[in-house]
Amino acid sequence: MRILKVISLLLDYPDTRLRENHAVLAEAIAAARQISPAQRGELHGLLDELCRDDLLDVQERYTGLFDKGRALSLLLFEHVHGESRDRGQAMVDLLAQYEQAGFVIDVRELPDYIPLYLEYLTTREDPDARAGLADVAHLLALLAARLEERQSPYAGCFHALLQIAGRSAGDSVAQWREQVAREVRDDTLEALDKVWEEEQVNFLQTEQPEGCPALSGGPGKTQGQTVVPVHWTDFKHERPAVAPAQETH
Repeated sequence: MRILKVISLLLDYPDTRLRENHAVLAEAIAAARQISPAQRGELHGLLDELCRDDLLDVQERYTGLFDKGRALSLLLFEHVHGESRDRGQAMVDLLAQYEQAGFVIDVRELPDYIPLYLEYLTTREDPDARAGLADVAHLLALLAARLEERQSPYAGCFHALLQIAGRSAGDSVAQWREQVAREVRDDTLEALDKVWEEEQVNFLQTEQPEGCPALSGGPGKTQGQTVVPVHWTDFKHERPAVAPAQETH
């Protein structure tokens, strides 16, 4: 499904590829009959903005939107498992699903990165691609609601994905708007400082196994760390691990 490739590129970190392929991407959006004229208009608007504005400004906005705080993380399992051990298990299973389908990852991204997941779905038959989106429709709707709250044109990508999944974007997103409106943003300087301080405290209080050499792989990981057993996550029945109202997009 060609439109999934376009949305994948729109949601990925913006670079010169978008500008170099603006005409091709615009043509693909215009030809996409899996989404309504309104959704095509939203995607055209986002594409034009990303290609029109200064690239450094576009990249700075992208980083500020998706890389600060967890509310708008483009990692699917962030919203399902948070920092729990189940997250690692789910990633291993998703990788196995990719490999079974013959989909080889040749980029340094986690398997649940949404643009990468969309790349995978472009290799599937249309019914399977729609089913893959339907499995995570509640997460897509949550992200759409949070992006709407910030008046971001990136919300159009998630509206389109919901429509391709066979969901009503308006109805799906409406279920989350009230909760999102009560959420405290987690991308402010105060919120980021608080997270950093908590992580520092947790790191300093972590006890190291006797005789363990220097840490490897980042804070909290030691050499010889036990491998987590594998299991598959049923997106249709697991509620996303969203932040409680009045405590944390």
